[in-house]
Amino acid sequence: MQPSEVTCVIFDGHQSLDLTGPFEVFRHAGYACAVVAAQAGPVRSSMGLSINADRPVAEVDPHGVDTVIVAGGEGVFDARSDRALLDWLAVAGASARRVASVCSGAFLLAEAGLLDGRRVTTHWRRGARLAQEYPAITVDCEPIFIRNGRLWTSAGVTAGIDLALALVEDDLGAEAALDVARELVMFLRRPGGQSQFSVPLWSRPPATDALHEVVDAIHTDPGGRHDITSMAAVAGLSPRHLQRRFTREIGLPPAAYVERVRIEAAQRALAERDDPVEAIARRCGFGTAETLRRTFHRLVGVAPSDYRARFHSAHVWPAAGAAIPDP
Repeated sequence: MQPSEVTCVIFDGHQSLDLTGPFEVFRHAGYACAVVAAQAGPVRSSMGLSINADRPVAEVDPHGVDTVIVAGGEGVFDARSDRALLDWLAVAGASARRVASVCSGAFLLAEAGLLDGRRVTTHWRRGARLAQEYPAITVDCEPIFIRNGRLWTSAGVTAGIDLALALVEDDLGAEAALDVARELVMFLRRPGGQSQFSVPLWSRPPATDALHEVVDAIHTDPGGRHDITSMAAVAGLSPRHLQRRFTREIGLPPAAYVERVRIEAAQRALAERDDPVEAIARRCGFGTAETLRRTFHRLVGVAPSDYRARFHSAHVWPAAGAAIPDP
């Protein structure tokens, strides 16, 4: 299909990157973009940057919009008292081909009655509040974005860029989305099922140099030998001492940490490469495809093949050892 118009909704106190990140993606992909707010003119963001709203929502036909994206930001809670904005969102949300929110923009969609009975995500800091204030919603703050039919929600800030790329892919295909990602010099176009946190973010950082060495070794080579004896040798500690200190400093036992790092490595490989599952299992330290399948299902909730079918990109790195074509 041809790119259509995207209507971006902001308010006083919006997070500027929640708007400008997706806006850049859509403009690079050839979409027409309109920025609307309760009033036309400068709208101040939470960072103090003012962004010009093209039109007030009162002048936008809510039945004529194709894709609506609502930004998040600290001002979203005050914006929920703007009855005219909420009424417009309710009508536009019922008729638009797609409705999306970035970060805490989900609160506006929820207040407009658009999220009831849906599974949604938002910034991890806001998840508990969203679930408490809107009990008819199922809040899952693990993924960076969630698609539920024509409703899309994403986690905070940079996740809005991943959401916008997914919307472009939904319209124009994976190659178009990857072309935009390259144009924006993005390191990696993340699949929606990826966690909001990588292992270094959800675990505590090491407090001592000895454990820094161990953690660095695990991340440098997830598929390497990381049994307790080998890790203890890296740290210069006895295996029993390492077990105690690692668990105390990092927040989980060393074997569980290694397992999580290996699963994340396998997720990246499944999404980005064409290598057989057996090869990924060996390279990521699981030994056999069956061990990878059991661990993957326990920690991710699906089989590796199902994960690849959902998140594998049409543009992937060549299999290990394959010739890399000239650009």
